[in-house]
Parts: sequence; structure tokens; C-alpha cells
Amino acid sequence: MTDLLLTDATVRTFDPAQPWAEAVGITAGRITYVGSTADAPPAREVRDLNGALVTPGIIDSHNHLLLGFDEDAVSLEGADTLAEVRRRLTGLADARPDLDWVCGENAVYSIVSGRRPDSADLAGITDRPVFVTTYDQHSVWLNDVALRVLGIADGGQIAWGRPELNSEGRPTGWVTDFYTSAMTTAGLDALRRDIPLYSPDRRYRRMLSSLRMATATGITTAVEPQVPLAEMDLMLRARDEGRLSSRVIAALFHPIDADASFRARLREAVDSVAEHPLLRFGPLKLYADDVIEPHTAWMLDDYANRPGHRGHPSAAVGELTRIVTELDAMGFQTHTHATGDGGVRLALDAIEQAARVNGTHDRRHGIVHVECLHPDDLPRFAQLGVTAAMQPRHCSPDLVAGTWMENVGEERWDRAWRIRSLMDDGAHVALSSDWQVGEMDPRVGFYSALTRAGLQGGDGWTASERIGLDDALRGYTREGAWAWHADGDLGVIRVGASADVVAWSDDLYRHEADPAALLDQHAALTVVAGTVVHETDRAGDRPSLPHPGESSPHCSAEAVGERIR
Repeated sequence: MTDLLLTDATVRTFDPAQPWAEAVGITAGRITYVGSTADAPPAREVRDLNGALVTPGIIDSHNHLLLGFDEDAVSLEGADTLAEVRRRLTGLADARPDLDWVCGENAVYSIVSGRRPDSADLAGITDRPVFVTTYDQHSVWLNDVALRVLGIADGGQIAWGRPELNSEGRPTGWVTDFYTSAMTTAGLDALRRDIPLYSPDRRYRRMLSSLRMATATGITTAVEPQVPLAEMDLMLRARDEGRLSSRVIAALFHPIDADASFRARLREAVDSVAEHPLLRFGPLKLYADDVIEPHTAWMLDDYANRPGHRGHPSAAVGELTRIVTELDAMGFQTHTHATGDGGVRLALDAIEQAARVNGTHDRRHGIVHVECLHPDDLPRFAQLGVTAAMQPRHCSPDLVAGTWMENVGEERWDRAWRIRSLMDDGAHVALSSDWQVGEMDPRVGFYSALTRAGLQGGDGWTASERIGLDDALRGYTREGAWAWHADGDLGVIRVGASADVVAWSDDLYRHEADPAALLDQHAALTVVAGTVVHETDRAGDRPSLPHPGESSPHCSAEAVGERIR
């Protein structure tokens, strides 16, 4: 007998042979029936969904589970003035005298107009060291006490970033290249030693919080895109303790300066992990460049507001190609960060050369973010079979107005987050949140993809790149499954596929003409491998999100109001 039957639903299967259905039957973790409600088999448990939409489970192809939010730090989301940043940090310092470090997360770059924030901006908040990360995790902001404690004040270096210096050669309190350095072996060791925020127990706690949020928002597979070798044990601990409520694909971090012996360690580490239905290691994370906001992404032409400066690639030109070629030959799939148009071209060149030298095909290498794409490189994604792992929320004007737009310059805005153009060209575009840089909840992704507008409403930016709801759902399901070589089993509702499905609170297609109404919906039922891992049965269980015209904080684990069973 069928274990669970979902009836009277609007089922979007993404199976070309049967695109739509009314009912789905699940038995022993597999889909065993897709068809009409009238012809559905008997089942031990039946859920009548009253016309609500059922889709394959959401595959979030770039979700930093290990970042999450820390309950012993203060969130700076929505703090758009220095006064507000200082108020929140002071509040934490006053309320928590037990903390050795006062830490803040998710600061914006434009907190001080016309310049980078510096240590003087944090003066007087506390006599303890202050450590603040930016919303994209690529920069850190320190006060004078932290500079002294870390040995930076007198010109010392740190393993987890590059301290900026002023015209007199003194550290400003701003540290760039943070996330690319922090996840190296030396960088993580130093962070664990120096900054309590990065202790293994606190990182594990954050990861579990992120997983609960993922399950509650309809994410059945989360791709953690940057796991240091030293933190594989956190994923294995969650597996062994039965805490993986959603599937996890863990991409191991490959520092750009790592040598062949490190690559051999990666191969050994991946091969040593026993196969598990909810946890897979294997893809490798690389960096072609950094990020546009601090002018560290690699651009083909000068930054609009910094003549003579194009940023820099993460390694000498040619090095990325050599590494990708070697990893491709070793059987690895790569997931390369690239934001500037120069960085994207560098990554495409590396992937093309690897396939040519090795004679390999269908590796499905991916490039993540693709924030600025030169027109000449757009068709290369489809030609090379490269996944564009992109985040619709990132192009919202409330996030990129100011620093990003000014750095790139209006004449290149038509290169920004070209999601529709890539899809129309036949490229595989796997959508994702980049939690916690962006809100994890897929509803935000749907809304952003359909509007290219901020959560506070207003006109869409680069509106020609909007996509429809069906394409957005495909990007979060079928395309995500293809990107990770799981298209035979995930991202589709058909007989024999794994029973990873989401029942939404309504038929989402009814709200396509008014995308803001999508923010009123929620994942009512999340099923992973046939097991109901999340459901809501009361209005109070629904995740809370702002409407256009309201403020737009990230959706925290506490705000989700999930119930894991």
C-alpha cells in the first residue's frame, strides 16, 4: 500500500512526459504514483491539498550552512547608518560583559559615505576588541583594540585576510580577502585561535540552525559551497547524530595556492567517506576573483570610479587553468566563484582548456555568482556545458544601489546578473540563495527573479532580465539537480524518483501577476526521501517575510517558526 498520498493538488512535475498532475503517491522513500486524484491508489495516509501547488523539493545550489547567524553576535542587517551600527554593537557590549570579543555580522560597505569604514568609526563602543563581517563575508572591520590584540597595529600580518593600509602605511581597521583566506588551513586555525565566533561548537550550532531553516522553507537539498577540510567533521557529526533534515552536498574548499599534495588529500578525503543518502562530498570550491564592492573583483576594463584599477584575479593568470585542468583529470567537479567579467572569463577559459586537454565531457563544472558578464562570454556557458549558479536576490536594487552600481558604472549595468539571457541561450542556470548573504527562503528568490526589485518594492532594475515563475521554479529544482549530477533522481516528480517534494500553501502560479503576494505563501509540507520533515498547520507556523514597502531583514531561524518532526 502507498505510504503517503497527496491529492487534489496542482502538481508541477518538471517531467516532460507528464508536466502536470493532481496527485502524488510515495512509498518507501520513492515516488510510486503521479496522476489524477480519481485514479490514485489507496494509501495509509492521505493529504488533501485543496488545489495547492506541489513541486519537486527546492535545491539551493549555493547555501552557506556553516555561516548562519550566531546568537552571541549582533546582526547589522538594516543598519544603514554608522549611528545605528554603533548603537547595536554598544547594545551587545553592554548586555554581554561575558564576551571577550564583541562581534557583528552583515554590515554593508556603504555605511560611511565616500570611503571605507575604519577603526576610528568604532572608537568608544567598548574596551574589548570588535570584529565585524560584511554581508558578503569578504571583508572584516576591526576597532583599534582588535588591531592591537591581533598584532596588526604595528604592521603584523594575519592568515585570514589582507589588512588595508592608509597613505602613511598604518592599518585602517579594514581587512579584505577575508573569506578566501579564512577557509584555508592556516586561516581557519588562526580564526579558531583568535576569534571565538569561529570555534567548532559555534560553527556547528550555526549549521544546525541553518539546516532547520532550510527544511522549513522547502529546501530538500542544500549545497554548502565552501567546507574546509578541517570542518568536514562538522558535517559528519550532523550525519552521525541524525541532524540532517535536508540533503547536503558539501563542496570542499581548494585554496588557490594549494599544491598537488593538497589535491591528493582532497581526493583521499572524499573517497574515504562512505556513501550516505543525505550527505555527499565531492565538488570543489575555487576562486577566480573576489568581489566588486571593495574593488577586488577582476574586471576586463577599469572600475568606473577608479580609473587605472581593474581589481585582480585570485591567482596569476594561467594558474586557475592549471588547477582546474588537474582537478578535472582527477574526476572532480569544480564550483568557481567569479563576480567580475574578467573573473568569469578566466573561469570559462580554465574550464574550456581542461576539457580540451583531458578529453573529458559532462563534468558540469559551475561558475557561481556571474554578477557581471561580458556579451562575448554569454554563449560560452551553453557551449561548454557550464552551470551558472546564480542568486536572483543579489541583483535587487536595495542591495546593489550605491557601491556595486557606482563601481561597475551604468554603461555596464546591462551585464548584471543576466539570468534570463543565459536561460534563453540554453545555459543551465541553477538558482540559489547564497545564505546568509541573501535570505535563504526561496520565496525571496521567486519574488526577486520575477521583479528584479527590492523587497521594499519600487521599480525593477535591469528589468529585461526578469523571468517567469515557471523558469524560477525550474532553476530551483530541475536545473539544480542537473548541476549536481542528480537529475536522474532529484528535481522531478515522476515514478521512481526520490520522494523529495514540497507542498506550498497555495497554487503559486495564481500569484505570478502579483509577485509580492508570493511573500504571503510558505512551504506547508516538506518531504525528504519520503519522510515528512516539516509541516505547518496553523497560520502562526508560517515564515514571516516583509512586504514591499516594509523593512527587509533576513529571515532568521527564529523568525521562520519552523516545526521539525
